[in-house]
Amino acid sequence: MQLYIGNKNYSSWSMRPWVLLRQFGMAFDEVMVRFDSFEAGSTFKTTLAGLSPTGKVPLLVDDGGLVVWDTLAMAEYLAERHPEHALWPRDARQRARARSLCAEMHAGFTGLRSRCPMNIEASLPEIGAQMLAEHPAVQADLDRLVAMWSAALADSGGPFLFGTFSIADAYFAPVVARLRTYALPVPPVVADWMAQVWAAPGVAAWVAEALAERDFLDFEEPYRSGR
Repeated sequence: MQLYIGNKNYSSWSMRPWVLLRQFGMAFDEVMVRFDSFEAGSTFKTTLAGLSPTGKVPLLVDDGGLVVWDTLAMAEYLAERHPEHALWPRDARQRARARSLCAEMHAGFTGLRSRCPMNIEASLPEIGAQMLAEHPAVQADLDRLVAMWSAALADSGGPFLFGTFSIADAYFAPVVARLRTYALPVPPVVADWMAQVWAAPGVAAWVAEALAERDFLDFEEPYRSGR
């Protein structure tokens, strides 16, 4: 398998399948496509032309030319291809709940995502406080996240959302990154889970490589003019 990704510091969608593959030791080749620009003639778009129908990352390419360009579809494909790993919870009811959480993330939380873009290297607590004060949608998204995570952890007993690390934890790893960057407040039970996610081998590897990039992209930085 090949996984095409963008810059690790900024690409929240790329983080999800990469972490999942790395966490469970599934073999893949990484193809990093740097975010130079999203214009039609950019190196980024040119590299993906003929590969991705959307011109975006992540992109999973498997034997026989199979191309998967949606992160939830990637998760489902990997779960079917590797049934030896409990990528989704083994219990059917918990599996349905995990899928519901991931689908909600996939389609929602636009307030948090637009106002607090992923930037692993940055520390922006003052921006986080400002976003919560000025944009009710950010607070509403945070409240919903805390509620869904707290309920899942209470039901499973932790340390991850459904007991052991699963697609759900990988799917919310970029959100954990956002909450850390912008110092958004969460209750202790959620903070403990966030620490577990951050220390998970797949997540820790992504974070280490994101910090090593040292590639400042001004169009990905609405709150800073430099590092």
